[in-house]
Amino acid sequence: MIEPKLEVPAELRDLAEKTIDQAERAFGMFFDAASKSMASVPGAGSEISKQALSLTEQNMKSAFDYARKLVQATDLQEAMRIQSEFLRSQFTNAGEHMRQITGDVMSAAKDATKGKS
Repeated sequence: MIEPKLEVPAELRDLAEKTIDQAERAFGMFFDAASKSMASVPGAGSEISKQALSLTEQNMKSAFDYARKLVQATDLQEAMRIQSEFLRSQFTNAGEHMRQITGDVMSAAKDATKGKS
């Protein structure tokens, strides 16, 4: 069976790409502002918050890359492959991010109890 092509006009693909670019720039400005705000707050908790913000920024970049690839899909099979790859990478990244955050929290807790002894 022949997979039907996705008949999406080039103008619509261009509009989608421009919209993705605009959204990415807006998120970039948000992350810059959030990073500057966190830099002014001292403490162990702020380090964990900075790490969480960094991981969130990485996730958003992955999502924008995914959206760009999906906009260029020419058939349903390619779109499903792109979706599958994205989900697989997100699950892998989520596990790694949880390990990083858990390690940072454990380290901060250990440091905090050392100071009380």
